[in-house]
Amino acid sequence: MSRYETGVHEPPFPLAVKIAKALGVPAAYFYCNDDRLAEIMLIYTALADSQRKTLLEAAINLRNNTSRED
Repeated sequence: MSRYETGVHEPPFPLAVKIAKALGVPAAYFYCNDDRLAEIMLIYTALADSQRKTLLEAAINLRNNTSRED
C-alpha cells in the first residue's frame, strides 16, 4: 500500500471504482487535486437527478454571470 500512497504505483481504475463504491464516493474523487471540487463531487453524488440538473444549471448561470463581470 505504501507504494500507492507515495504515487509510485496507482491502483488500476477498476479497483478504484470498487473502492469508491464501497466508500460511497465517485471514483473521480480519488483523482481530484482540489478540495473544493472534491466536496462539490460529494454533494453532487448525494443529490437526486432533478437536483443535479438544478445544480448544473446554477453553475452554468454563475459562470456566465461571472464572465460578464470581468
